[in-house]
Amino acid sequence: MIFTVSKLQQIRSQLNVPGDKSISHRALIFNSIANGPSHICNLSFGNDVRSTIKCLKALGVHISTTTRCPNNLTNCVEIIGKGLFGLTKPKKPLNAGNSGTTLRLLTGILSGQNFFSIISGDKSLNNRPMKRIIDPLTEMGAKIQGRSNNQYAPLAIQGTSLNPPDQIELKVASAQVKSSILLALLISQKKSILIDPFKTRNHTEIMLKSMGISITQNNQLITIDPSQPKSTNIVVPGDISSAAYWIVAACCHPNATIKINNVGINSTRSAILNILKSMGANIKISNIKNISGEPTADITASSSDLTAIKISPEIIPNLIDELPILCLAACFAKGTSEITGAEELRVKESDRIKSTINGLKQLGVQNIEERPDGMLICGKAKLKGGFCRSYNDHRIAMTMAIGGILAKGTTTISGGEVASVSYPDFWTQIESLKI
Repeated sequence: MIFTVSKLQQIRSQLNVPGDKSISHRALIFNSIANGPSHICNLSFGNDVRSTIKCLKALGVHISTTTRCPNNLTNCVEIIGKGLFGLTKPKKPLNAGNSGTTLRLLTGILSGQNFFSIISGDKSLNNRPMKRIIDPLTEMGAKIQGRSNNQYAPLAIQGTSLNPPDQIELKVASAQVKSSILLALLISQKKSILIDPFKTRNHTEIMLKSMGISITQNNQLITIDPSQPKSTNIVVPGDISSAAYWIVAACCHPNATIKINNVGINSTRSAILNILKSMGANIKISNIKNISGEPTADITASSSDLTAIKISPEIIPNLIDELPILCLAACFAKGTSEITGAEELRVKESDRIKSTINGLKQLGVQNIEERPDGMLICGKAKLKGGFCRSYNDHRIAMTMAIGGILAKGTTTISGGEVASVSYPDFWTQIESLKI
């Protein structure tokens, strides 16, 4: 589908964003291997999370929408957990759709079950790297076969009794990889230490701890002493990756203020706020509270005079989803911004280095240089309307839409419906800004 946006002369808005996608996946998966009933509220219902729900149902987990939620919350489901070894063999291959989180986390669990299963995804997901989980899982005794010498899905998994070494060192700094291995360790019931090359988002550790699992972190060392997780009610905070689009929109617009309510500000996810503040962004944090172990707050962003930024490799894992929209912010900053160590962008839903650069060039940004692991962006570009492709990537579609409301003239985005992967109401909220 083609979506059209135009430059807005003024923005004054207050918004709610979807529940955090990363936390939604984990709340569903972890409570499915706990014992007994639980409620998850403010769940993200984007296509990725729906893929997780479908896979869990195919594994015998009872998941239903419910109105019996505490405090009159919305977007709630009830889960009846099956325990660590209560999942049942699926009748057909599991379909993770476009969701890398679904495929990677479930692979960690399926590796230690007592049945054979196959898990796959759409064309995009089946071309994303899976050796990064297969290798460490194989080291634990898992029996997994993937396409092209274990590089890609579909994955055929013969569940078996796992016997991990005392210490496992990951080669890729990725919260999905880390979580897949932690779940396999949980299934193995053996105490182990996981070594993470860089600190990555810690939603898995927080949630497992809230469910009674002994898990501690000392710098890059994560120690887990497995036991049966306890079913836990969870309220999912607003997704900071979704909020980032509106924050950047307000900061880059000359006459704008946007407030986003109840956003998760976990320290391993708030790098986007820290980077934008270091660029001079006018961002205010208020109403800070703790919900289900996760810090949340209201975020207000306003028109700002931005300056260029240099982003180095160690911060990339905590900024990976926000880099496309941050590149748009760099186009409005004074000076030249540099991003390095971001080669992981090339193996996301699209090659996000290429697709971001191509989209920004379509919006009139000429002074931008592609590099193998990032890019250089000369700021103070004069954006103008253009024709942008989504490259079947939700983050690219939404980045170009925000670029369109900041650019002179009219911008069209082809394939913009892919935003529903993480943000079903995105285009409706874009329209609401005109009021």
